[in-house]
Amino acid sequence: MTSTIATRLRASAELIRLDLALGAGFFFVAGEILAYGGLPPVHLVVPGFLALFFISGSANISNDYFDREVDRINLPSRPLPSGRISVAGLWVLFSLFTAAGMICAALLGPLVLALVILFWCIALAYNITLKDAGFTGNLIVAGCIGMTIILGGITVGRLNGVVLTFAALAFFFDLGVEIAADTMDAEGDRQRSGRSLAQTRGRAHALRISGIWLAVFFLLTPLPFLMGWLGHDYLILVAVLDLWMIHCSMRLMRSRTIAEGRTQIRRLYLSWGLFVIVFTLTRLL
Repeated sequence: MTSTIATRLRASAELIRLDLALGAGFFFVAGEILAYGGLPPVHLVVPGFLALFFISGSANISNDYFDREVDRINLPSRPLPSGRISVAGLWVLFSLFTAAGMICAALLGPLVLALVILFWCIALAYNITLKDAGFTGNLIVAGCIGMTIILGGITVGRLNGVVLTFAALAFFFDLGVEIAADTMDAEGDRQRSGRSLAQTRGRAHALRISGIWLAVFFLLTPLPFLMGWLGHDYLILVAVLDLWMIHCSMRLMRSRTIAEGRTQIRRLYLSWGLFVIVFTLTRLL
């Protein structure tokens, strides 16, 4: 019995994609902190984090359902194709996370609730059909990621150049990495007639386009320092980030196997997320 419960809990955590759900919640809080210039009131931070955590989790859960046939090819170890969780169990978890996300968003006011509902609808539409729209689908995902930071600023009633720049950085970073990730899923995409750049123009072309958007990301990183919004602490941190991430990006562009490419993509995600966490925490000192 204990092993069965543990298996289901691990499967649920994989469905939720804890790293992405936690990242969405923290990006929201980062937007609040960068806009507020310090730690906002707790009644804005806690519901905000939980709202984005649960809504992101619900989007990830539904994604596994609509990707179930593709995952049988690309990722057969995922909870649904491996049989570690049932379709009924998946939808129960989806409903609970959706309800919890909406309740937390409602605590932040009608505007935030309306925007969270909009994000939830976009995420569901993406999972159902827009994922097959190729580059348009990549733009939608990247736009939602960037908006999590802006939503944090909206919640505290302030938007400034730092918030908008970090939102743009999140957008361009995610756009580049999403395109690269599609090249790793090309075999499964053929199963559902996807129109990713890798499918329509080939792997090499898709990786070049990915590299272009990542280059835009790197070029944009010094802007807050050049504009005088942030100081040398930011410049030092972002210089270290850029050097490491450029190294990972170059290895991604030259990757010969799917496993190698996915390793570099994960390193990029972890590096960017860790940077946002570390830098945002320095704003509280």
